[in-house]
Amino acid sequence: MMDFIGKILWAVATVFIVTSSIYFTFRLKGIQFHFKEMFRNLFHKQKDHQGIGPFQVLMMTLAGRIGVGSIAGIALAIYIGGVGSIFWIWVMAILSSVLAYGETVLGMIYKKRDSGDIYKGGPAYYITNGLGKKKLGTMYAILILICYIGGFLGIQSNTITKSIQEIKPVSSYMVGIVIVVVTALIIFGGVKKIASATGKIVPIMTLAYLIFALYIMVSNYQVLPSILYQIIKEAFHFKPFISGFLTSFIVGIQRGIFSNEAGLGTGSIAASTSNSDSPTAQGYIQILGIYITSLFICTATAMIILMSPYNATLFTDVNGIEITQMAFQYHLGNVGNTFIFISILLFAFSTILTGYYYGESSLKYFTNHIKSTYLIFLKIITLIVVFLGCIMSSTTLWRLVDVLVAILAIINIYGLFGLREDIVKELEYYRMQKHHK
Repeated sequence: MMDFIGKILWAVATVFIVTSSIYFTFRLKGIQFHFKEMFRNLFHKQKDHQGIGPFQVLMMTLAGRIGVGSIAGIALAIYIGGVGSIFWIWVMAILSSVLAYGETVLGMIYKKRDSGDIYKGGPAYYITNGLGKKKLGTMYAILILICYIGGFLGIQSNTITKSIQEIKPVSSYMVGIVIVVVTALIIFGGVKKIASATGKIVPIMTLAYLIFALYIMVSNYQVLPSILYQIIKEAFHFKPFISGFLTSFIVGIQRGIFSNEAGLGTGSIAASTSNSDSPTAQGYIQILGIYITSLFICTATAMIILMSPYNATLFTDVNGIEITQMAFQYHLGNVGNTFIFISILLFAFSTILTGYYYGESSLKYFTNHIKSTYLIFLKIITLIVVFLGCIMSSTTLWRLVDVLVAILAIINIYGLFGLREDIVKELEYYRMQKHHK
């Protein structure tokens, strides 16, 4: 039943994502291709020293984006949607990055300062205060709490557990206890501690992952042209239409959005903590985050899998990490197995931290002065979900998350389109300011 509901919702979400991406690409004159602006704003110093700096915000959003979706999710895309799904992940990364820009701009425009010196914002805020749709904004905030605290975090801990058990038969309960203890030590330290932790973990692991991937691709360069040909060929495999092209297309979009989160609005929750004095500048940085996630990390994962005999092994209760882990072991032996375990451990763990913050921000939406007891309760719930994720079925968790992600995308894109003039005006103002400097 959940699988059927997920397919219906994703059919609607796909139409929303594709049409809105094309609309904003033309309306904002291809802003996702302005690479010079992205890098210029990433290292630009801001006047306001409160909040969190642009680079740390990028690392925090990358922590949410580069995780299970970019490693296990890509393997799952190939497993379910075929090789052609990778092509549609590339296409949608370029198109939907404009949605990440738009939601970030709106998040910055409608952000508020919480009781401390940290800003808070995101779709719940701009849907409520910008569109004037309080009920819809409230629904989004509740869904984030359920989706991230109740689903995404479970997927992360489930993947860590599966990864460990691929190396050594360890009790799921034991793994859960260890993850809970480490998570508790950081999330009880507050958002700045979360930003600090992800800011250290993400750059190192991203670079290490890409270096290992590049080594594997260079070592197997002879098969690279045939793999690229196969990806493009199967992406346009119209016969049969339903099991061929349509499955490849929808799974590509589904897994692509899960990995980079463009169009969900979640990136704007983290981006709203920035001390940046320009919404457009922060929007440019978030486009860069989409490219790093989808065009580099996801592509690296796909190539490593496609260069291995991935379809010669039978898997049950597939999470996706088993396939990636098998591919790394095929290429690098025990070193590869150990490396992918460390990668998924740190990537998934950093995603748990960012996902928790998304939940905390959504809880703060309901009140300006949230009681500390409520935050403690949320942290306890988070730790319980992280533990349960270690012992639950991977298939059940993925299905739950797929349904919730589709609903989040539909609500957020409705908000983006309703506030489209705000996004356009902010870009015009940025260009005018730049022209007068």
